[in-house]
Amino acid sequence: MTTLKKGDIAPDFTLFDSDKNEVKLSNFRGQNVVILFFPLAFTSVCTTELCSVRDDIAFYQSLNAQVLAISVDSPMTLDKFKEEQNLNMSLLSDFNKEVSTQYGSIYETFALGMRGVSKRSAFVVDKDGILQYAEVLENAGELPNLEAVKACLNTLS
Repeated sequence: MTTLKKGDIAPDFTLFDSDKNEVKLSNFRGQNVVILFFPLAFTSVCTTELCSVRDDIAFYQSLNAQVLAISVDSPMTLDKFKEEQNLNMSLLSDFNKEVSTQYGSIYETFALGMRGVSKRSAFVVDKDGILQYAEVLENAGELPNLEAVKACLNTLS
């Protein structure tokens, strides 16, 4: 499994969002991008994480940063999750698990014997497509260090 680190080129990807639109990472060149991988929609820790980002979205926008949240859920599941939690960032479906794997953010085995669920992770990609922050958590009950993500974004503005 690949381990990405600061200074690596962020692997490009194209995924469908909760509105069934194609979203391509390279289309955000010229902006900073925060990529958040999360295990599963509707679970408590994922809801807490994404709602905290939702409530702080103005901070990310003030630093010209786009937030992309990725899970292996289907676009339809993500659409319902986005609607119920009033989320204001793009939710992307990595149903085929390719991007989670590229980013070293996938559990071989997760709870209830599920295989191939995204690990909770945070990445910051700068305007040139270079990783400036990478955090992959083994424990799905932990949250990424969003304060460190914000501090990284502050250095890029």
